[in-house]
Amino acid sequence: MHRRTMLTGLGLATLGGPMARAATDRSLWLSPMLPDGTRAEAKLARLPGKQPLIQLTDRPPNYEALIQSFRTPITPNDEFFVRYHLAAIPDMAGLNKWSLSVGGDAAEHSLHFASVDELRKGFPEHEVTAVCQCSGNRRGLSDPHVAGVEWGYGAMGNAVWRGVRLKDVLEKAGVKSNAVEVWIHGMDGPVLPTTPAFHKSLPMAKAMADEVLIAYAMNGQPLPHYNGYPVRLVVPGWTATYWMKHLSSIEISSKPQPSFWMATAYRVPAGMFGVDLPFLSQNDAKSWPITEMVVNSVIADPLDGAHVPQAGFTVHGVAWDRGHGVKQVEVSTDDGKTWKPAQLGEDHGPFAFRGFSLATGKLPPGPCKVSARATSNAGETQADKLKWNPAGYHNNVPQTVTVTVA
Repeated sequence: MHRRTMLTGLGLATLGGPMARAATDRSLWLSPMLPDGTRAEAKLARLPGKQPLIQLTDRPPNYEALIQSFRTPITPNDEFFVRYHLAAIPDMAGLNKWSLSVGGDAAEHSLHFASVDELRKGFPEHEVTAVCQCSGNRRGLSDPHVAGVEWGYGAMGNAVWRGVRLKDVLEKAGVKSNAVEVWIHGMDGPVLPTTPAFHKSLPMAKAMADEVLIAYAMNGQPLPHYNGYPVRLVVPGWTATYWMKHLSSIEISSKPQPSFWMATAYRVPAGMFGVDLPFLSQNDAKSWPITEMVVNSVIADPLDGAHVPQAGFTVHGVAWDRGHGVKQVEVSTDDGKTWKPAQLGEDHGPFAFRGFSLATGKLPPGPCKVSARATSNAGETQADKLKWNPAGYHNNVPQTVTVTVA
């Protein structure tokens, strides 16, 4: 069964304390760099099982996390962003009848798992802490603006994922020598028959990587409904378009996936962004599929527009990359003229957020522009200038937060 997403818009009548203030003070959650139309239509709203998130579209549901969620490196489940391409989302009754089929023309055998318990009992459990980031995160900050969901900074989150390795399942099915890709399908679907189903694929090298999981737990709890319950694919280091929610079918294929979502959508100009693992079966001379994330960071405190004391304040945020790990984060309080090294927090693994902080010390009164930039262990640093592309992908220009020192 499917149902239209139900939500509750939030106003002062249903909010109290800080959230009541957030409902009226849009500067606390909405970037001033977003397009005017997005700023006029976006609102705080609540999905079942979630705290208030920034609603950008409701059908399909696309809800952004508030930037305050990134004050700590692990994103709570009820603050995690929500992203769907298709509006026919299975309800919990339908999802509780979940099963998973594994096969394909390059598989030796077909497998079928009638329940999550059956999947869990068949293979060793593994955990990975990893950033799940929508490919279009920060799309709304592109200049000039581009089409698509106008995400700000919050189409991402970092969680501890638990499940079984995709490679273990594939090996049990048997991978033939002619295998090229693993095709993945989920239970959400289009409302109209003319809309292409959301089908994706992985190259064999990534599908067989130790970190890729068929996950059924998130931060020690079952996956939330809108984050893929009961099972989703977790592909650390790669953008969330491959993290198939409500995973229902896996095919080991001798051919490249020809779907719209691989051949046409989610592509970047060829060679614009470097990758460690090229997706050769999907690359062409003009464009490549977007795959690995770029090094990036976000400041979660202070908020843009805040008033801070002359005695100084502490900058908090998180940084991440595609799996090399974060080497350093630098913070500027003079609009990028000078930079100071920040203190890094606990290392949760190469695919996870790395927290950072910097105490500014005494500052002169007036406007103060605070920025952060991260460098990975591979030596990659955030870009000085936007690498503009038609889909608004991989915006990793250092964020600037403007505060008033008084």
